Amino acid sequence: MNPSFAHEAAIAKAATTTVGIGWRHAHYGEVLEQRPAVDFLEVHSENFFADGGAALAVLTQARSHYPISLHGVGLGLGSACGIDPWHLDQLAKLVARINPVRVSDHACFARGLLSGAPVGHAPVHAADLLPIPFNAAALAVMSENVERVQNRLKTPLLVENLSAYVSFEGSDREEPQFLADLAAHTGCQLLVDVNNLYVNARNARLAGSDVDPVLACMQWLDHIPVGVVGELHVAGHRDCGDVVIDDHGSVVCDAVWQIYRHALQRFGGVPTLVEWDTDLPPLEMLLDQAAQARALSAVASPRGEIQR
Repeated sequence: MNPSFAHEAAIAKAATTTVGIGWRHAHYGEVLEQRPAVDFLEVHSENFFADGGAALAVLTQARSHYPISLHGVGLGLGSACGIDPWHLDQLAKLVARINPVRVSDHACFARGLLSGAPVGHAPVHAADLLPIPFNAAALAVMSENVERVQNRLKTPLLVENLSAYVSFEGSDREEPQFLADLAAHTGCQLLVDVNNLYVNARNARLAGSDVDPVLACMQWLDHIPVGVVGELHVAGHRDCGDVVIDDHGSVVCDAVWQIYRHALQRFGGVPTLVEWDTDLPPLEMLLDQAAQARALSAVASPRGEIQR
């Protein structure tokens, strides 16, 4: 994959800010009936892997009215045992059917071999987004996996930063540098989840950091090269007192909107998704959040130029 391909795609998308919503089952009917004025719908890829059935039929119907963004949770791009061939086959079929505007997944591992398992034993899937160390070995693994996915799908992949509740002692660089290195090595783009940044910064503060969480997030963004970010996510989270959880179950808070404005000023008009996955609200509330993102993007002034 030619790295310049991803940068050209980022330049094209930067011209206009588009705002979409995460399309969940509870809102399938309303969206298809009302056809609200959103720029794209984003769905979890794995929910549509079946060769037929109601789910794929609904997605195909939506595709006739909206661009679709496929957001995966199961590739396990940082897994040392590699990508599950079956999973990649199903994703490739879905991409061919839907022709999505973007395909994304997470900078995590999810698959691994059980300790003591016999030779040839199949890897197990953790059914979670597990963090990786930010070092050369992990970068090599993830780069190989990302390139395999991109070569199969014939499109740049967007890789999302995690909300992580543990970290590894073996890291030799900070997360933004790791992600920038990944983009440089593979030509992938980055999906920057602003809420994940804030959740991590809040938890760092609870663990003893003396850096203001909003400032920490802005500094994180400032270490990401301009031109490699293909999408932004905003969402809500839950403050449980001793930990902040990325549950996508509430409105976007003022601090996340503030960081989002900073992201727009740095990266320009990047497509933006409002995520809401738990305690789903009425569709009107979700659309109000999308309208707020659109209003903020309309007044944000990009700074800096695309770096090649």
